[in-house]
Amino acid sequence: MYDQFYGFSGRPFQLTPDPHYYFESLTHRKALSYLGYGLAQGEGFIVITGEVGAGKSTLVTHLMQTIDKARLTAATIVTSQLDGNDMVQMTAESYGIDTRGLDKASTLKAIENFLHAEARAGRRCLLVVDEAQNLAVDALEELRMLSNFQLGSSALLQIFLLGQPEFRDLVQSSPSLEQLRQRIIATHHLDAMDDDEVEPYIMHRMQRAGWSGRPQLTEDAYEAIFEETGGVPRKINALMNRVLLMGAVEQLVTLDGGLVTAVIADMAGKPFEYEAPLSAHGEVSVALPVVEEAVVEAAEPEIAAAAEDVVAEDDVLELPSASVITLSVPASAEPVVSTAADAETMNALHARVERLEARVSQQDADLRRVLALVIDWVEKDNQSLAGEIRNIRAA
Repeated sequence: MYDQFYGFSGRPFQLTPDPHYYFESLTHRKALSYLGYGLAQGEGFIVITGEVGAGKSTLVTHLMQTIDKARLTAATIVTSQLDGNDMVQMTAESYGIDTRGLDKASTLKAIENFLHAEARAGRRCLLVVDEAQNLAVDALEELRMLSNFQLGSSALLQIFLLGQPEFRDLVQSSPSLEQLRQRIIATHHLDAMDDDEVEPYIMHRMQRAGWSGRPQLTEDAYEAIFEETGGVPRKINALMNRVLLMGAVEQLVTLDGGLVTAVIADMAGKPFEYEAPLSAHGEVSVALPVVEEAVVEAAEPEIAAAAEDVVAEDDVLELPSASVITLSVPASAEPVVSTAADAETMNALHARVERLEARVSQQDADLRRVLALVIDWVEKDNQSLAGEIRNIRAA
């Protein structure tokens, strides 16, 4: 893939959250300040919202790496559709509390005992709930009740709620969540990055992956990326994956706005034209990477089917064995074909060459499509694996 062509030590634009690539934009810096303030307070709720792909999970994962685990016990819940009973059960399991054979009341008591034990050991407890927009109102109420556990005048549990914009609207407008609102000590909405942050973001991630000067992006490339993604980190990652892939296929060291525009059209399933820059020898240098057979076979059927479209018999250019082309070149004129038969043969050859060029162009487009499908398959597989890992950790 492109990481080998450009010499990256990792994949700088993977879609799964990775604190190694955390980039502190202005909005992320503000959010981190609110989270730090919340940790210092040691009580109540901190609410962080943002659009899909704004970097909420990456932000909190980065924060978790900075905390002193000897003084803070943290657990994370990534929700689906949880009701109140599910939330109590998930909270207990996320802290490793054995709830086998316990009813709800007994589970709540086990959680309280755990929180007291942690407090006596000098540790505070933090619960991070991601995708909070999926929670039912009664699940949020159970979280509020959990936040009531105290040891003397000190709260035993602090809670971070991460969600999409609709969660912020729910908390602000729902009459049944008035008591929860009173316990929120700070909120922040993660905005998309500004246009002047896109270049530092991309360079930061490439440098974290071992960037050594290749590739270079032009100013109009950054402008096209921002215009297409609106500064949303996950959208930038998805687009940059495809841009780097096409750049590697075309063996380009400089990625310009034309390439980005072509990739955007390709991702949308629209026809596109892109003329690669000339090499030092004045010829377009194109290297078509080999799709490993094992990768194609392991991928989804649609990838294998697309790969079959690319693999075809070679179209061999054959000259007519009985034809001889004789060219007469006057001193002050262009070469001309000596006979009408020769002209007919030459026209046939030109038509043949045009068909071959069209076929090569089509195979190149098909190969790009195969590689894009492989990338999608790998990304989906990685996200599925990451979800399984989170579930195992929660269990």
